[in-house]
Amino acid sequence: MYRTLQYAILFVVLVLLQVFLFSRIGISIYVHPLVYIAFLILLPIEIAPVSGLLLGLLMGVTMDMFMATAGVNTIATLFAAFCRPTLLLLTLGKDEVKDGGVPNVNRLGLKKFIKYAYVLILLHGIVFFLFEALSLHLILFTLLRIILSSFATLLLVYFCQRLFSINRQRQ
Repeated sequence: MYRTLQYAILFVVLVLLQVFLFSRIGISIYVHPLVYIAFLILLPIEIAPVSGLLLGLLMGVTMDMFMATAGVNTIATLFAAFCRPTLLLLTLGKDEVKDGGVPNVNRLGLKKFIKYAYVLILLHGIVFFLFEALSLHLILFTLLRIILSSFATLLLVYFCQRLFSINRQRQ
């Protein structure tokens, strides 16, 4: 993996933002942005699937330690990391996946990036909120949380990737 220092900084910044800002903000009981998933979204396309799983595991365990969520973040992040290579093939196509690079708006275009990011965020959110609820008793409440939180997360990830891609263009 290239640019390891930049990804390490991104990892730390996203963890700190999630733990100290987004987990503390009481936007609504329905909106709980999970911005740390941006780390997986912005990993290089050509990263080995095993490396993606290991980085997903590291992110999930880190978030579970700081947020005391008993493995919910780890399960959801590992699921997202597992689905990521297939999702990249489905949304981008074989030719673009072979080219590699960082999946951002500058590289993919707005439409493809939003499609890729939202599906990954939605998969992550489904697993996260279903395991958090551990019940189908309030399924409509849980579905509303999944949809609204995924949308809020997508907006924040979009702005995060814009900042990350600006740093890359300057260097």
